[in-house]
Amino acid sequence: MGLLDKVERGIEKAVRNVFSTGSRARVEPVEIASKLRRELDNQSITIAAGRTLAPNVFDVLLSGDDFARAQEWGTPLAEELCDVVIQHVRSQGYTLQGPVRISFRRNDEERTGHFEITSRTEKSSDNARSAPPPPRANVPAAPARQPTRLQPVLDIGGQRYSLNAQSVVLGRSSEADILVDDTGVSRKHLEVRTQNGTTWAVDLGSTNGSYVNGHKVDGSVELTDGSTITMGRTKIIFRLLPQTPGGHA
Repeated sequence: MGLLDKVERGIEKAVRNVFSTGSRARVEPVEIASKLRRELDNQSITIAAGRTLAPNVFDVLLSGDDFARAQEWGTPLAEELCDVVIQHVRSQGYTLQGPVRISFRRNDEERTGHFEITSRTEKSSDNARSAPPPPRANVPAAPARQPTRLQPVLDIGGQRYSLNAQSVVLGRSSEADILVDDTGVSRKHLEVRTQNGTTWAVDLGSTNGSYVNGHKVDGSVELTDGSTITMGRTKIIFRLLPQTPGGHA
C-alpha cells in the first residue's frame, strides 16, 4: 500500500462518523484528497527546466449540509489533507512558494454531495495579494505546514557526504571535493550540481564515462532519490533525506 493510500484510509477512518449521517449523497474525505491532487496537477506551472510551481493555498467549497459535517471535524481533517498535498508535491517534484493551507468554506450554490476546490499561490500571509476570501462560517483553516526540507547526500563505500555546495566535484585527484580512490576513475571525473532544489550529475569528460542507473551520462542527467551513479568500479547512491532541526540530514 502506498503512502498516499495509507493517508487516505486514515482520513476516511478518522472522520467516518462525521460524514456518515444525513443524506446518502455526501462528500467523502477521500474524494477531497483525490481532487486536491488533480488541482495540483492542473494548476502547476513550469517556470524553468526542472522547476514546476504548484499552488499552496486551497479552499474547499461545500454545500450547507456537507459544510456542517466538515465543521464538526474542522482543523484535524484539514491538517490530514495538508499532508496529502505535501506528499503529492514531493512525489511529483513540484515547488511550493509558501506553507500549505486548506480551508473549508460554505457555498450555498453547491448541491449536497458536490464540491469545488479553488487554489492559489501565496508566499506568505503577509505578502498575499489575492482577492479577499468570500464570507464563511467559523471553520478554522489548517495551520500552515511547511514541507520538510530535503538535503541531497551521496553514499559512497559506507560514508555519507552532504552536498552543501552548488557544485561538488568527484574524482581521483586530491583537488576533487570528494576523493574517489579507484583507478577506473579520472582525476576530475564527475560534477554534482544542485540548484533550485534539483540536482544533476555532469560527466567532466572522464576516460571511462559515468553512468546513472545503468545509462551512460551524455552531458548531464537529473538525479532523483535512490539514483545509482557508477564511476569505474565505484557505486554511489544519491539520496534526498529530511533535514533535522539542526540542519543536518
